[in-house]
Amino acid sequence: MPLRVPQAPAPALRSVLTALSSPTAVREARTPALLAAQGPATPELPLPVHVLDRVTAEGVAATRLAGWRFHIRCGDRAVAAAETRLTPDGWAFSHFFEGPYVASTERALRQAEAVAQPYQPRLLSVPELYMLTLWLHGDCAADPASGHPAATDLLVPLAPAPPGIAAHRPHRVAELLPVLTDRVTPTRLLGSPA
Repeated sequence: MPLRVPQAPAPALRSVLTALSSPTAVREARTPALLAAQGPATPELPLPVHVLDRVTAEGVAATRLAGWRFHIRCGDRAVAAAETRLTPDGWAFSHFFEGPYVASTERALRQAEAVAQPYQPRLLSVPELYMLTLWLHGDCAADPASGHPAATDLLVPLAPAPPGIAAHRPHRVAELLPVLTDRVTPTRLLGSPA
């Protein structure tokens, strides 16, 4: 298996396990699939969630760690996801959710397992485009909480992807980053002063 899934911080995992064992947290999440789940629900596939804040003048993506996401598996399928965030007191459970990104992430991970080169999977969010990608980082030994997308890393847009960007089609960072930068950078209105 070429994917080297990173180990989440122990306090992040504990916070998810605590939330899963709390009927109040599960009920308040309002995720029908999690509420209706039969049998034990277990967190798996911890992925660090990085946010693309900006692209520097040199074309380097400036990112920051926003949290860790765990798929919540019940039986043979993921029924929801749990997200944690870093607080001044350490890692804390943030929320449960379900929706298309859960299944899309699993599909992208299955695709990535078929690639010959080993990668460290991460998630990269582009908030301005309402876009989430599976970030396949080429340095498997890297600290999953830090670093920036390298030009040779792969980004796999998850569904639903923004118009004009195909979901589940891997792109080298060097190819996709300029496209994202053009879409995020506001264009001047015709006739406006320079």
